[in-house]
Amino acid sequence: MPIDFSKRSQLIVQSEIRNMTLECNRIGGINLAQGVCDTDTPREVVEGAYQAAVDGVNAYTRYDGLPVLRTAIARKFREFNGIDIDPEGEVVCSAGATGAFYSACMALLNEGDEVLVLEPYYGYHVNTLLAMGAVPRFVSMHPPEWRLDLEAVAAAIGPRTRALVVNTPANPSGKVFSREELRGLVDLAVDHDLLILSDEIYEYFVYDGQRHVSPMAFPEARDRTVVISGYSKTFSITGWRVGYAVCERRLARMIGYVNDLVYVCAPAPLQVGVAKGIALLPGEFYRRLCLQYEKKRDMMVSGLREGGLRPHVPQGAYYILADVSSVPGGNAKERALHILRECGVAGVPGSAFYHQGGEDTVRFCFAKRDEVLRTACDRLSLLRW
Repeated sequence: MPIDFSKRSQLIVQSEIRNMTLECNRIGGINLAQGVCDTDTPREVVEGAYQAAVDGVNAYTRYDGLPVLRTAIARKFREFNGIDIDPEGEVVCSAGATGAFYSACMALLNEGDEVLVLEPYYGYHVNTLLAMGAVPRFVSMHPPEWRLDLEAVAAAIGPRTRALVVNTPANPSGKVFSREELRGLVDLAVDHDLLILSDEIYEYFVYDGQRHVSPMAFPEARDRTVVISGYSKTFSITGWRVGYAVCERRLARMIGYVNDLVYVCAPAPLQVGVAKGIALLPGEFYRRLCLQYEKKRDMMVSGLREGGLRPHVPQGAYYILADVSSVPGGNAKERALHILRECGVAGVPGSAFYHQGGEDTVRFCFAKRDEVLRTACDRLSLLRW
């Protein structure tokens, strides 16, 4: 008799990002489904990790990470976000931002807690909540502006609501939440005693003069916000799995204990590499990064339009959610597969980012080398014929 799976596991399915990547690899296409960042990793980061490994920094670290990385993150918060953080009690380094989010949810949420999720959402957030036994409550934002309806958010809050997930800049929409929008969310969080889980992994990817603001920057939200982030995207090291959670020390201690139980620690020499990158790379690196990715965005937007698609131009992050209703197919999955098979370019069905809907959209990642993007755009133009 076969062994049964747990009830919890039945709530979890392989992400459409992975599914489309596998299909893309099978046919030898260009993978714009997964945010794998095939751009160059800064030399300072690579050399820092290599030297740490050579110097013997290869053992377990403390449950919250190496002091050199925690100190670098605290400095970054002070200089970039304008927030004072204690590296000795308010930073937990984990196995990527995904690991930090999982550890935070495990530490702070109970089964049956309701959590507000703004959609379109990042699927791993929702799958993690489901794995915890939490109950996502969805509030929709609509293109092209992805306007936040604070009245809808307030109406979704009930007696079991425990937390709110914010993702700014957002995956997949590219929305950068304004200070005014965050002010409204913070006021609701304070009024209803909610935890704010703020995923800010794309904070350096903002375009057209936009500025990233963290909910933690509001003094009244300081002790109820857990910032989740890392440098996987910024330094093009998605496979290194080094991320972090930042929050007040009482919450950080328990998140760290869960992190120790589940992950033990992020890879020690890679922590040093990230710390070296933060310490050595100048502000010009981040400004240049923004400009480079803004050009990639514009190239991809033009390519999608040449193919007869209607992209929603993102303010940040490195994804484009495009209206593909002109493509044959009865739903988003069929349309994404049609594009892949006809053009050899993989995207993610938009339905992967909604609890209901998104069937006319596909998400494309533009974190690729320019020559790869140009080839993808040339192939997408075939959709017109």
